Amino acid sequence: MRRFILAPDSFKGTMTASEICDILADVVKELVPAAETVKIPMSDGGEGMVEACLKLLGGEKRFASVTGPDGRPVRCPYGVLPDGTAVMEMAGCAGLPLMEGRLDPLHATTYGVGELLRLLSASGCRRVLMGIGGSATNDCGVGMAAALGYRFLDEKGREVEPFACNIGSIRRILKPDALPDLSITVACDVDNPLCGERGASAVFGPQKGLLPHQIGPLDRDIRAFAALIQAELGADVAEIPGAGAAGGLGAALLAFCGAELKPGIELLLDAAGMDELLKDAELVLTGEGRIDGQSAAGKVPVGVGRRAKRAGVPCVAVCGCIGPGAEAVLHEGVTAYYATSDGTRTMDEIRKTCREDLRNTARQVIREYV
Repeated sequence: MRRFILAPDSFKGTMTASEICDILADVVKELVPAAETVKIPMSDGGEGMVEACLKLLGGEKRFASVTGPDGRPVRCPYGVLPDGTAVMEMAGCAGLPLMEGRLDPLHATTYGVGELLRLLSASGCRRVLMGIGGSATNDCGVGMAAALGYRFLDEKGREVEPFACNIGSIRRILKPDALPDLSITVACDVDNPLCGERGASAVFGPQKGLLPHQIGPLDRDIRAFAALIQAELGADVAEIPGAGAAGGLGAALLAFCGAELKPGIELLLDAAGMDELLKDAELVLTGEGRIDGQSAAGKVPVGVGRRAKRAGVPCVAVCGCIGPGAEAVLHEGVTAYYATSDGTRTMDEIRKTCREDLRNTARQVIREYV
């Protein structure tokens, strides 16, 4: 039987990965009625991580009330897998959509991430898999650390509020008496370092609302903070791949929690048994909301494409829109990419037609490759 593997990420703000899988499967069945479709809703560590893990591994979805990125309480989803491991998304605590358009990267906080970690520990959890894509924050994880009991002092020994705008004032880091007893694996969707031209502020800051004149000063403050972390905690995080993810939360999880960073897409592909599934596959369909130059740094289409390339199976990406540098994915295992929109419509307009747009684009792909 002809096998088609469907392994997309969500299209942020419009369709979940599971919805996309269902639409792609319908199109395959329509055009290739005898085909077998294998649905693997994916996540690289951002939005959809909990759903993807529960779909692949089973378990129970739960919710917790924590502090959102703008200080208001949010209902954050997380999962508990059959082996007791908790799966969480930082986006559920501090994600960009939770800001509802009111971007404020100098004050947006990761405090809720630390609150959820404390809750998980108190409930008896000892292992956490955390996705850290899709953040609204650029606070280098000081909010999370504060929720865990860390204190930050300025040169006069005064308490510093844990916001990005205050990072440059921090001169001392005081550890809590005890930390949650958790082994944390971080599913990271990018390989960017903490600072510099590929760092958290320069690359991801603008989409969170950082203005051009704010990027350089905040990057310098975070670089100095990284040096302080190394001096006081013994963790050299500045250049570690993935440290710049989620506005520096990757670095904070390493330094303050002893976490381990891994490519999120690889964790899920292994859990799905992708290499075995590819042995008899005819075509792989993947995708994400926007394919651009950043997609080659660890996003779902490239992770899937690399596995497909090793197996000699064509891999086509269907995305919501195409951004600058998208051609980089063609060197990373993606055979071709198609967009359902030209990128000129508003999100409200896209939401009205996104499912039919995806269906029509998928029909075009199947007709060309089968």
